[in-house]
Amino acid sequence: MTHSDDSSRPVSATSLRTREIGGIRDEDAGSRLTLTGWVHRRRDLGGLFFVDLRDRSGIVQVSFGPDTIDAEGLEIVRDLGAEDVIRVEGEVTLRPPEARNPEMATGQVEIRADRVELLNAARTPAIPVFRGPEDELPSEELRLRHRHLDLRREELQSNLRLRHRLILAVRNYFDRLGFVEVETPILTKPTPEGARDYLVPSRVHPGEFYALPQSPQIYKQVLMAAGFDRYLQIARCFRDEDLRADRQPEFTQIDLEASFVEADDLLLWIEGLMERLAEIAGIEAHPPFQRMSWAESMDRFGSDRPDLRWSLELSDWSELMGSADSNILRGAVDGGGRIRGLRVEGGAELSRRQIEEIEGAVKAAGAPGLLWAKRTDGGGSGPLSRWLEEEHFEGTGAAEGDLLLVAAGDDRITSPALAAARGAVIRALELPKEREHAWLWVMDFPLFEEDDGELYANHHPFVLPHPDDAHRLADDPLSVRGIAYDLVYNGSELGSGSLRIHDAELQRTVLRTLGLSDDDVDRKFGFLLEALRSGAPPHGGIALGMDRIVKDFLGVASLRDVIAFPKTTAARALFEEAPTPRSDEELRELHLRAIRKDVERPAVDP
Repeated sequence: MTHSDDSSRPVSATSLRTREIGGIRDEDAGSRLTLTGWVHRRRDLGGLFFVDLRDRSGIVQVSFGPDTIDAEGLEIVRDLGAEDVIRVEGEVTLRPPEARNPEMATGQVEIRADRVELLNAARTPAIPVFRGPEDELPSEELRLRHRHLDLRREELQSNLRLRHRLILAVRNYFDRLGFVEVETPILTKPTPEGARDYLVPSRVHPGEFYALPQSPQIYKQVLMAAGFDRYLQIARCFRDEDLRADRQPEFTQIDLEASFVEADDLLLWIEGLMERLAEIAGIEAHPPFQRMSWAESMDRFGSDRPDLRWSLELSDWSELMGSADSNILRGAVDGGGRIRGLRVEGGAELSRRQIEEIEGAVKAAGAPGLLWAKRTDGGGSGPLSRWLEEEHFEGTGAAEGDLLLVAAGDDRITSPALAAARGAVIRALELPKEREHAWLWVMDFPLFEEDDGELYANHHPFVLPHPDDAHRLADDPLSVRGIAYDLVYNGSELGSGSLRIHDAELQRTVLRTLGLSDDDVDRKFGFLLEALRSGAPPHGGIALGMDRIVKDFLGVASLRDVIAFPKTTAARALFEEAPTPRSDEELRELHLRAIRKDVERPAVDP
């Protein structure tokens, strides 16, 4: 991934340096500069020394010789080690043609130094900052423990500079649209939003707790009721949940809300924003983006965030295979489920081991397994083939050399299974992308989902029910759609939004449908209902994951590569060693007592 950078940006002089290093070019030859930075590498050629001097903007070669610098200066240079901090003064000179380095932006020139000052000597780095093309990175755990050194790597510095430029562009973009940036509280009230809250004990109110916000959702709706009309925040959010490569316990989102809008208004604004951010990052985004209903997305791809760089789609073979001589297939249809699958062109070339890896991905998605058959000369092979006749293969469109992958049962199980199989097939066959940048809006999500007979909000409980479905809230809530929309880029959800409920009684009805009593509603959401009753306008918004946008635009594997000080997958900060235990005295001030894992929990007084 390439993107524009600011390494050649002029920097105003300070008392210690004339400019940054990265923008020095051959047209600067003859000028005298004072530079500061870190010793990237030092070479001794028999009394003639070359130092690659590095700052955040780049690297330049500095030469020291007895004809340019005094003996005291040469002694300093002779003792320099990696990551020492120095200040040099000298003249920019053109390198001889044979000594130029086309791999460096400053490779046409060097600084012929006549003064050097050691600003700070560094101990031997615990991890190397400099890497050659063939060098492997140290383990991630080691790099996180020494994050101050890891952050000196050009890759991470470049990632964070891009992040800075994208956030700056976000603020400028929405400022031109009349949005006002408002900071909402970090210490707030616990409210159920789908994940566990981080709780903060109150010292001055014994036994009471704040929560760190999972999002500013309620506050931004209150701001709409307060008449702010268009709100923006680069918001810090916190969720106490299990982590993955694309999750962190604290994260940053582009949070916005607007009054007197419909969904099309918000989608248009976000498409314009993505077009601007993509331009900065050097990728493509050409509005309008494709739109697809949640139901269609699940039916065609088994996922509400499909990666449309590949067109491989699911097919419904319930009618075709439901009469096959198989209890598994017939039973799935008789039980109200479906038989769906993938026809993989040329998939018969996959080995048994590769198919087992696809089955492993399916099981990891929560399905018991996957049926498969290869169509070969004279019939088929594989577990599914024993039940398939020629008309079954013909009905799927499978030609000789194709592979059929089939899952039978309830869509709630088979959809994620087939989505996982689709991704595993694409990787196993190394299928070529049909496009590099696939943007999609997934629309009209169900308002609720069910788990073990209990209803949950699909997005959150403030989504406006679709007007065509709202009358079914009491009798058939699972059939009610919400006016909600997710932005998907290359199979990754970048953001989620909706129109909101602005009527207090409708909001109460939705919360009751989720199983809350009126007392629960008033206790947890009374301040929101009070704001809605004050004359709240129709409004809606969206939250976009800033960390994920940077990660996906750069194409890096983990969010930890675009966050300065990330947590591990165990939610630990290795550099600063957090979380940490606190003393009993400190806990008493907070009216808390720690229950140690290795100590039997004492009986609680009645």
